[in-house]
Amino acid sequence: MDLRQFLMCLSLCTAFALSKPTEKKDRVHHEPQLSDKVHNDAQSFDYDHDAFLGAEEAKTFDQLTPEESKERLGKIVSKIDGDKDGFVTVDELKDWIKFAQKRWIYEDVERQWKGHDLNEDGLVSWEEYKNATYGYVLDDPDPDDGFNYKQMMVRDERRFKMADKDGDLIATKEEFTAFLHPEEYDYMKDIVVQETMEDIDKNSDGFIDLEEYIGWQAYQGGDC
Repeated sequence: MDLRQFLMCLSLCTAFALSKPTEKKDRVHHEPQLSDKVHNDAQSFDYDHDAFLGAEEAKTFDQLTPEESKERLGKIVSKIDGDKDGFVTVDELKDWIKFAQKRWIYEDVERQWKGHDLNEDGLVSWEEYKNATYGYVLDDPDPDDGFNYKQMMVRDERRFKMADKDGDLIATKEEFTAFLHPEEYDYMKDIVVQETMEDIDKNSDGFIDLEEYIGWQAYQGGDC
């Protein structure tokens, strides 16, 4: 198929892959959108282009000649073709789009891993994370910005312990990913709910009233 036909197929797969009920996963982390462009295939396939390649990679494609773009696209398609039969199925396209959605998570984990695995042993202990993240502020009990870093550290420690399946306070990369992005792991759902409640329940009475909910929605920039 030519490039236009491929993008039309991609557009359908993108719609299918994203057609699920809206979930408030941004209570814990904000997932960037697949693209900041308008999703209107009647006008252009720019949105699908970003969703398929990733926004940053798509920018590099814009600088390529048609021949270079076609060659680069061919290399990407070979990665999508999981069974290497020379064809890209709808399921393979959906899997690729889902991978593109999660790629920012992997990049974030890799970036933070380098900054927290202080002894470079391939693991991140709670002590390493605490020292790297809070070491420079814990000595100041009254920071200028008024933020309670000790309270934040207690919350992080609680989440770290839940992500740490074997309870040794030393995280593998998978456990560290669950710590940084708990909304992506079923066994971390309780901590997501607990932190969400704490964020919204401003008077700490164990309930979320209408005023608290509307205030949180306004802060999040969402619709009630």
